[in-house]
Amino acid sequence: MSRHSSFHVEIETKDIGTSDGQNHDRQEHHEESPEQTPSDLSPSQHDEGELSKTAFAKPSVNDISLVPNGGLTAWLQVLSSFMLIVNTWGVVNTFGSYQTYYETGLLSKESPSTISWIGSLQGTLLMLCGIFTGPIYDAGYVRSLVLTGSFLVVFGQMMLSLSTTYWQVFLSQGLCIGLGTGCMFTPSVAILSTYFSTRMSTAQGLAAAGSSIGGVIYPIVFHRLLPTIGFPWTTRVLGFIMLATLAISNLVLKVRVLPAGQRKIIDLSAFREPPFVLFSLATFVGFLGLYTPFFYVQSYAIDTGLAKADLAFYLLAILNAASAFGRVIPSIIADRVGPFNVVIPCVFAAGVLCICLIATHSIASVIVICVLYGFVSGTFVSLPPTIFVAITKDRGVIGIRIGMGLAIMSIGFLVGAPISGAILHASDYRYVWLFGGLLTVAAGCLLIAARISHGGWKVMKAV
Repeated sequence: MSRHSSFHVEIETKDIGTSDGQNHDRQEHHEESPEQTPSDLSPSQHDEGELSKTAFAKPSVNDISLVPNGGLTAWLQVLSSFMLIVNTWGVVNTFGSYQTYYETGLLSKESPSTISWIGSLQGTLLMLCGIFTGPIYDAGYVRSLVLTGSFLVVFGQMMLSLSTTYWQVFLSQGLCIGLGTGCMFTPSVAILSTYFSTRMSTAQGLAAAGSSIGGVIYPIVFHRLLPTIGFPWTTRVLGFIMLATLAISNLVLKVRVLPAGQRKIIDLSAFREPPFVLFSLATFVGFLGLYTPFFYVQSYAIDTGLAKADLAFYLLAILNAASAFGRVIPSIIADRVGPFNVVIPCVFAAGVLCICLIATHSIASVIVICVLYGFVSGTFVSLPPTIFVAITKDRGVIGIRIGMGLAIMSIGFLVGAPISGAILHASDYRYVWLFGGLLTVAAGCLLIAARISHGGWKVMKAV
């Protein structure tokens, strides 16, 4: 095998809707007998050959006319993706509760910036792993990715329950769970593109709501159980919930069609396409600041005396509950007016609302901003996969393009929260909110440039 062949995976288009969903990447090679050429075949043999080709023709991933856009199997894949996202982004969205607990309890000797590296690594691996899981997905190992990710998430959660030092928490919660979420996220968004085309944003929005549901349920369970059964068993209970929900996803997962041809880890041609470059840059800049309130709004309410710990713990649940509506409703609208036209105003609004936290002087004002911020920020989490699909002409490289885009996005997520923590350590919360808000507004400007590059200057055009 040549040195270059290690960067490619040879596969063939397969419709495996009637199989167990696992493609073992096998190809059968049939050789013709040297004594018999096509011209030697009888007419009946020619007819049989044509019938055979017709009977066993496989749908192409680029043939949108064959996409079902509904039906029981298609909507079950939305359920599967929903459960996967509950345990990927839903887990990441829960870290704010852990951040507050670690600062005042288990890891109280560590600085907020140091602690935030745990959550940042977790979210970064969720997206960064896409650069490797994209080609693996395209090669057909979808079920293997989901099973591996399910194991790592549950195993990491159980190991977290035994952790007592910073590095143990970092390895179990940051690294192990992060790798598990990274294995599952690309399949959770890419598989829907094989079942939906005209209703893609709706399907993605419903699935992405799992992020908010997980971000509501997990913090509440954590907060309610922590005082009564302690950190170890609270963490194990969350692990059992993850195990049950991931079992549902694995049971209903069914791959319909896979792309054909050679799959690369990186599609360098994407960087010659301005819409992809501009949109990827927008997500990088946006995720530098977008998650600042998710990590620090609870500690902000406690440290400034605006709320007691019991109420402050629910601020993250409020953020995520509002985000559920922000992922579904705008996604449905995006099917009609275009995803760019929906995400741009929402991102600008998120930036302004983050800056408005500077002016809050009561818990009521913080709650109002949490509700509004949760709604508009949810759009910037749910729609990027849809936009990556929309700006990718060749549907056969969707897995790779999503993986590349998420990898770029992950760099912003990785350093954003620790930078906010460092700013907090050096000054106060005003500059934290200013940092998050201005970067999010800058992302909105880049989104406008990406929208123009992809769809032109017409304001009323659905893009």
